[in-house]
Amino acid sequence: MKFRIFYLCIFIIFGQFSCTEKKEKISLIKEDNLEMQMIQAYNEGLKEFDRGDIFFAAKKFNEVELLYPQSVWASRSVLMSAYAYYSQMYFNDAIYELERFLDKYKNHANTDYAYYLLGICHYNQIVDEKRDLGETVKAKKYFTLLINEYPNTDFSEDAQFKLELIKEILASKELYLANYYLDRDKWIPAMNRYKKIVNDYDTTIYIEEALYRLVELNYKLGLTKEANKYAVLLGYNYQSSDWYERSYGILNKNYKNIKINEDLSKQKSLIKKFKDLLK
Repeated sequence: MKFRIFYLCIFIIFGQFSCTEKKEKISLIKEDNLEMQMIQAYNEGLKEFDRGDIFFAAKKFNEVELLYPQSVWASRSVLMSAYAYYSQMYFNDAIYELERFLDKYKNHANTDYAYYLLGICHYNQIVDEKRDLGETVKAKKYFTLLINEYPNTDFSEDAQFKLELIKEILASKELYLANYYLDRDKWIPAMNRYKKIVNDYDTTIYIEEALYRLVELNYKLGLTKEANKYAVLLGYNYQSSDWYERSYGILNKNYKNIKINEDLSKQKSLIKKFKDLLK
C-alpha cells in the first residue's frame, strides 16, 4: 500500500513537470506566430500600397500595431498608414493617423517627419485668400514647430520655404479684407488691415499697395503728416514702383501736369533727333 502511494506521488510530480513544459512550448509557439503574423501583415500592407489599394494597405498597417504594439514596427506602421492616405490625398485620414502617432509615440525618432507631413496635409488643403484660413493657420503652426524643434533637417528647410508662401497667402487675405472695407468707405477698418500688412508681412508682394493705400487714406482723413510718412517709406524702398508714383500724385497735385510735360518734352526731343538723322 505504501509503495502504491509512493509511485502515485512520483507519477503526479512528473505529470506536473510534463504539463508545465507543454504549456511553455505552447506559449513559445504562440509568440512566434504573433511575430510572423505581424511581419506578414506589414508586408501585405506594403504590397497593397504598391498596388494602389491604400485603404486595404492602411488596414494592414493598423493590424501590425494591434498585433504587436510594443514592436518597433508598430510606430512605423502608423506612419506608413498616414503616408498611404496622404499619397492619395485623403488628408483628413492622414492627419488622424499622424496626430495619433504624435500622441502615442512621444519623442520618437521620426517625430520631425510626422510634423512635416502634418504641415503638408494642411498646406495642401489651402484654397485661396477668400476662404477660411483654418488650414493655413494649422500648416503655419506645424511648420513653425518643426523649424524651432528640428532646425537641422531637410524637412525644416522645405518648411521654411512653405512658410514664406504662407506669409504671402496671409498677406493676400489681409489685402482682400482691407480692399473690401475700402470699397464700402469703411476707412478705419481698412487702415488697420493695411497696417497689419506693413507690420507683419513687409516681405510680401502686397506691401507696396498697402503703403500706397495708407498714403491715400491718411490724406483723405487730413492726416498729411502720416500720409507723407508712408509715402517716404514707399519711395525709399520701392522708388520704381507704380504705387509710389501714384502716391506722389496724391501729395503733389501738380505732379500729373509736370509728368505730362516731361513726357511731351521727351517725345519732341526724340522726334528732333530722328529728324536730324534724316538731314
